[in-house]
Amino acid sequence: MIKFDEVSKRYPGGQEALSQVSFHLHDGEFAFLTGHSGAGKSTLLKLIMQMELPSSGQVIVQGQNLNKLSRRQLPYYRRNIGLVFQDHQLLFDRSVFDNVALPLQIAGFEPAWLARRVRAALDKVGLLHKEASNPVALSSGEQQRVGIARAVVNKPALLLADEPTGNLDPELSADIMDLFRQFNDVGVSVLIASHDLELV
Repeated sequence: MIKFDEVSKRYPGGQEALSQVSFHLHDGEFAFLTGHSGAGKSTLLKLIMQMELPSSGQVIVQGQNLNKLSRRQLPYYRRNIGLVFQDHQLLFDRSVFDNVALPLQIAGFEPAWLARRVRAALDKVGLLHKEASNPVALSSGEQQRVGIARAVVNKPALLLADEPTGNLDPELSADIMDLFRQFNDVGVSVLIASHDLELV
C-alpha cells in the first residue's frame, strides 16, 4: 500500500523535516504516525498526497512510484486517497451536503449517483439529518465528521488523517477513532498522524 524507502525532505534554508525515513504500510493496515509537534508527521502525509515532493528517496503507493507520477496523473491518483484535516477545511458558504459532494463533483460524477453516495457517507458518520445545514451551525465534532464523510465519499483505498482529534475532547475523540476503525474493518488502509499517545 505505502512504502517509504530512505525518504528525506529538506526545505530551503536547510531545515530537515524528514531524514532517511523507511517504512511499509500493508493493505488493510491501521497505523499511527506519532511524534511531537514539528517532528515531520504532516510533511510525511503531504508526500503521500503529492502536495510536496521528497528531496531524496522513493515513495511508492499502491505499487506506483510517486517520483514518476506525471502532473496529468495526479488528480486520478488522489481520488484513491481520503484526507482528513485537523481544522476540517470545510466551505462555510456551502451546505454540509455540498461540502461532502465536492470530490465527486470535481471528478464529474452524475448527479443522482453523486447524491446517493453523499447521503450514504453522511449516514455512515451519523449526520444525514444535517445535510442541508451550514457547517457553521455544527459543533466541532460534527464538523470533523463532515470532513470524514468528504474523505470517504469516493470510497478510497487509503485514508490519511492529520491530527484528526486535535481540537476535540476525549469523548468526541473516541467517537472519531471508532469511525476510522469502522472504515478499516471494511478494508480501508488507515494512517493517522497524532501527537496524542493516548489515542494509540
